[in-house]
Amino acid sequence: METVDTVIRSRLNSDVVLIRTIGEYIIGAGGKRMRPVLLLLIAQALGYKGTHHHLMAAAVEFIHTATLLHDDVVDESDLRRGRGTANAVFGNAASVLVGDYLYSRAFEMMVDVDSMRIMQIMSGATTVIAEGEVLQLLNIHDPDVSEARYLQVVRFKTAKLFEAAAEAGAVLAGGSAAQQEAAAAYGRHIGTAFQLVDDVLDYNGEVGALGKNVGDDLREGKPTLPLIRVLEVGNPEQKQLVREAIEKGEADFDAVARAIQETGALEHVSQCAVAEAALARQAIEVLPDSPARRALIDFCAFAIERDR
Repeated sequence: METVDTVIRSRLNSDVVLIRTIGEYIIGAGGKRMRPVLLLLIAQALGYKGTHHHLMAAAVEFIHTATLLHDDVVDESDLRRGRGTANAVFGNAASVLVGDYLYSRAFEMMVDVDSMRIMQIMSGATTVIAEGEVLQLLNIHDPDVSEARYLQVVRFKTAKLFEAAAEAGAVLAGGSAAQQEAAAAYGRHIGTAFQLVDDVLDYNGEVGALGKNVGDDLREGKPTLPLIRVLEVGNPEQKQLVREAIEKGEADFDAVARAIQETGALEHVSQCAVAEAALARQAIEVLPDSPARRALIDFCAFAIERDR
């Protein structure tokens, strides 16, 4: 990861000072770097000995960072990873344009890897992620979003880049078709689990630990899985409370949180996350035993047990 960070900073270099400033601001904020780690571990688990996995891991982080820059503008967010978002500090226009730069730079880096299959995976992933963003936009303030419809957004918007990172790692390592599919399935399920845990944390996390405003999704009118669960199993009063909260993007947050607790919605979402993590573990049973594979198994536990 130190090598990946070195690649990230060298590839952020630009004669345009604002690009360097914003790029350093958001990438320097830290974050878990889960997608790059996933790519490195899959490549190592399949015996990769080259250096292109560092370049690809950095490219994946650039794509992820670009989506964050664009997301925060769309969501009008002002806090991420415990500090002001780039759009809050530098303005919406600069954030969108630097996000575009990072997308472009990521694909420029992929050209250096010289793998048409990886280009196919990553270009397809960015298309699906964009579709997920639009689907989420269509779901805002809609209390009739089903669990299946919501999970489609999760798989498109969040899980797809996990999937692409893992599959790219397997392709780099020359894994078989079965191993590549196993890596993709692992990434897809672990990415879904990751987002579902985020949904839980939005209602029981602390701002300082979570790095964003607790309850933001509710205020933005996003029907996340805990809210959808209340609408499925709650009593008439609880259902009406959540329906109005989603429609208006404003409500008594404490009352909504109580409805979520009383209906066991967080437990339901946590169980869904555990099931996804189990599918991820199952997917990589076809990989040979190694320290990297064991780390991937530990990764499943981290995804569902984390508190930030």
